[in-house]
Amino acid sequence: MGDGLSEAVVAGVEGSVLASLPVPDCFPAAVVRAVDVDMFAQVRDKDVRKSLSVEGVAMPELAPDEALVAVMASAINYNTVWSAMFEPLPTFQFLKQMGRSGGWEARHDLPYHVLGSDASGVVVRTGSSVRKWRVGDHVVVAPAYVDEQDPDTHRDGMLGDGQKAWGFETNFGGLAHYAVVRASQLMPKPALLTWEEAAANPLCASTAYRMLVSDRGAQMKQGDVVLVWGATGGLGSYAVQLVRNGGGIPVGVVSSEEKAAMLRSLGCEAVIDRSEIEGGDPAALEQPQGWKRLGAAIRGAVGEDPHIVFEHVGRRTFAASVFVARRGGTVVTCGSSTGYGHTYDNRYLWMRLKRVIGSHGANLHEQCEVNRLFALGHLVPALSTTYALEDVGSAARSVQTNQHIGKVGVLCLAPRPGLGVTDPQARAEVGESRLRLFQRVEHSHC
Repeated sequence: MGDGLSEAVVAGVEGSVLASLPVPDCFPAAVVRAVDVDMFAQVRDKDVRKSLSVEGVAMPELAPDEALVAVMASAINYNTVWSAMFEPLPTFQFLKQMGRSGGWEARHDLPYHVLGSDASGVVVRTGSSVRKWRVGDHVVVAPAYVDEQDPDTHRDGMLGDGQKAWGFETNFGGLAHYAVVRASQLMPKPALLTWEEAAANPLCASTAYRMLVSDRGAQMKQGDVVLVWGATGGLGSYAVQLVRNGGGIPVGVVSSEEKAAMLRSLGCEAVIDRSEIEGGDPAALEQPQGWKRLGAAIRGAVGEDPHIVFEHVGRRTFAASVFVARRGGTVVTCGSSTGYGHTYDNRYLWMRLKRVIGSHGANLHEQCEVNRLFALGHLVPALSTTYALEDVGSAARSVQTNQHIGKVGVLCLAPRPGLGVTDPQARAEVGESRLRLFQRVEHSHC
């Protein structure tokens, strides 16, 4: 650690003491560098361990509406992988765009990018206009970085033209000892969760909530059959829980028997092994025969076609998603991890009156609704394994190569897993085995 403030945070001292200690001039952070953006040109395997490193970076100055958070834990999201691959475009283009805006946003235009869109930690400084948060507060960070002066933001935080994904389209993200966030990103940390459990949830759980539950998404109702691609991944594992909690019928698609067993332990009895549908051909689900095999498998499992398809895989699955949704059904999509160029048969969309809904992140209200579900124990963390910050390249590589289940956590200032619980009674009521459901599958790398 090497500085008094970090040591005091880890020791759990009260806010008044933290406020009296000086902020360090620099701190360790996971970064990619602008000089490396062409390192993967003509390279097939863009191994993120080669581009992602932990280095000392300068402490940024704090804007009036911001807070400085001492990060206890963070997590890997697919946008960290994209950033480290410099695809679909180098994120330094986002930072340069912020720099051109001037003012406080000019700070973000640096030759390095501190990544990370999830975090839990302790507030150690607040800007002069921050009202609701105090030094010493335990928080989690919502990844939606919004422009509060944009009128569309007041209709829906995700609609504002200045909306960005923190730690992906902005600098000073969560994979570091310290992170700079807007006060409008802060939420109280669920007291029954550890630091790493709390850090694993905000981005993926809120994205799944908006896609399925929010009035801006598919508006799932009781009895709806919901096909969930990648059902044991970071997004899918929360989607399955939300479907179950809302009285829906999840049908989970996974790629191995190990993942199928994990899915059943979540209460999802209808499980489809993607490898059986593909039959050894990774492109099978891009063809009509593959679509028909998938549809038959879904009907074999639950007796009917899905009302909703939870889509985030992209090119390799989108055509199948459009095909298998029932007449009048909905495909809700938030990403394209296998490619953005989707080809599908439009007849199955227009002639069968289906809908495609684009969904991106979640606004602060949706984030807080999900955070409350974790605090109540109605949702459990999808955290399966935890790495130390110095091993962040390996953590990101495990997500890049789809070797993970659920979410991959990263300890930042927290010296070991298992710390940060401030309401042990609430934790005991939910049950250690339930809260650590995903962690029983894998182990800590710390």
